[in-house]
Amino acid sequence: MTSQTNKSFISKGIEDLPALVTELRAELKHPILLFIGELGAGKTTLIKELVHQLGSIDKGSSPSYSLINEYALPDGQLFHLDLYRLNSAQEAFALGLEETLYSGAYCLIEWPQLIMEYLDPPYHIIKIEVTDSGDRAVRLMGLS
Repeated sequence: MTSQTNKSFISKGIEDLPALVTELRAELKHPILLFIGELGAGKTTLIKELVHQLGSIDKGSSPSYSLINEYALPDGQLFHLDLYRLNSAQEAFALGLEETLYSGAYCLIEWPQLIMEYLDPPYHIIKIEVTDSGDRAVRLMGLS
């Protein structure tokens, strides 16, 4: 049986990001995080703060061209993937995505829509939307 959780956060600006990510981290139950949002919504910015708060000494950057960035954490590793430039799920899995997903490490994926039908829970979806006022509405959904 699949259960779902849902929690919302609002960020009025970049200065709110550390507190928002702290609150978000307290709700995380699974290491697979799928980030959904339009271009410029703040997916990579949110991920950079998360990488920082998880203890990586690396700053974090968008893996738009490399597709996968790997960061060392004090107790393991973290993978940050950007699937935006891929054309099919087969391309993603040819990169070794399945091994990465089920490694037990944090796996943060931007533009996961390409592979979602192939994923089994548990995972979290983090949806970011820019409001009319320019704030960021962040919704955390978890499937387990």
